[in-house]
Amino acid sequence: MISLHALRGRAALVVGLGKSGRSAARALQSAGAVVSVWDDNTDAREQARADGYTIFDAARGDFAALDDVIWSPGVPHTHPAPHPLAEKAKAVGLTLRCDVDLLAEARPAAQYVGITGTNGKSTTTALTAHILKAAGKRIEVGGNLGFTALDLAPLDADGIYVLELSSYQTELTPHLSCRTAVLINISPDHLDRHGGLDGYIAAKKQMLEHQPDGATAVVGIDDTYCQAVADDLMGEKRLHLVRMSSGGRVSGGVGVQDGFLQDDAFGSGEQIDLRGLATLPGQHNWQNATAAYAVARDLDIPATTIAEAFRTFPGLAHRQETVGAFKNVTFVNDSKATNADAASNALRCYGCVYWIAGGVPKAGGITTLGPLFGRIRHAYLIGDAVPDFADVLRRHGVAHTTYDNLEAAVAAAGSQALADDIANATVLLSPACASFDMFSNFEERGDAFRRAVQSTWPEARL
Repeated sequence: MISLHALRGRAALVVGLGKSGRSAARALQSAGAVVSVWDDNTDAREQARADGYTIFDAARGDFAALDDVIWSPGVPHTHPAPHPLAEKAKAVGLTLRCDVDLLAEARPAAQYVGITGTNGKSTTTALTAHILKAAGKRIEVGGNLGFTALDLAPLDADGIYVLELSSYQTELTPHLSCRTAVLINISPDHLDRHGGLDGYIAAKKQMLEHQPDGATAVVGIDDTYCQAVADDLMGEKRLHLVRMSSGGRVSGGVGVQDGFLQDDAFGSGEQIDLRGLATLPGQHNWQNATAAYAVARDLDIPATTIAEAFRTFPGLAHRQETVGAFKNVTFVNDSKATNADAASNALRCYGCVYWIAGGVPKAGGITTLGPLFGRIRHAYLIGDAVPDFADVLRRHGVAHTTYDNLEAAVAAAGSQALADDIANATVLLSPACASFDMFSNFEERGDAFRRAVQSTWPEARL
């Protein structure tokens, strides 16, 4: 746990008692801060009371008596509607910040690598960490991936925190100053939480805006939104900008051409063949690889070390994770694909797809996937998205069936793929939806897919 001894005796309110909120409350209590907590959920408050925490009086509490408000990233504070506690805190001049900001404040001597983007940030974070570990660097990995910020080990000047950051976190981290910051890509997502696309982009950009002069910003240029961010940074000349792309060579940057990573940013002229990397399939993963490469080279890791680490990267669960293979069929768990843009990355990787999709749909649905529908042999739809998804697929002539649960969809998709006996068939869970209608999170959904595959076809175990 990170020591927050500098906050001893300060009055701190923690709002939101999810994973990061509970971690922040524990760390503050351990440091000797005067801690009170609040959660909009009655059961969460009662559990906190049973654990010995003081419950803040949301109606009559004195915000002027507080020194700090630690706001859990999962709790909306401005949109879709202002949170009353956020409004009261701001009215007395308090700044909302999250556990990541407490980490940055507590360990200022350490180096920070911050990684954000709509898609690919978990893979990029894990791949970056894998490279740095292979190079013998002392690192801690967490944030929005794995351990919460305050549950990481303390690091000093010789250590590097590699942090995956969501847009919910980047807007709550005024003290985070990254030596290297990565913005992989932007596509419309979480618009309700940020008041629209402009607010979402602004939240992502805050990590770059808080970097010190001369720090490195690695920015993807494969979408128009990030291209505009890169253009602005180039005009400002405040940061060392490294542009990166999976769609071609980048003058003065890092790009991928014909499956080879091309380094035109760090003077090495290095080329790395990405085409045979089993745990980094597809152009979207090449984008992740260019981002991780740029971070590692910025930290003076040799290109040869990076290339070897690419080959030994084990991949991440729920991100195009092969969970089984039997006869002509491979079963792929891409439960992390919670929007259409993420699902498109998976669909591009396979030629004959038995697609399991559905859940809680995001804005725009799956209309943007039209050019990829020709790869889908049959679609198996579940969850709240069924009516909308079925309508789109019907209009595009894609065969589809609806199911009451994921297990039934897996059984139907696998059985049909085996019966059709088409070479290199893929049963792909890539839902293009959030999971909350049927599951607590995408991990639970992916685990259910894996269990369904392995219980129905024991021979498919890897």
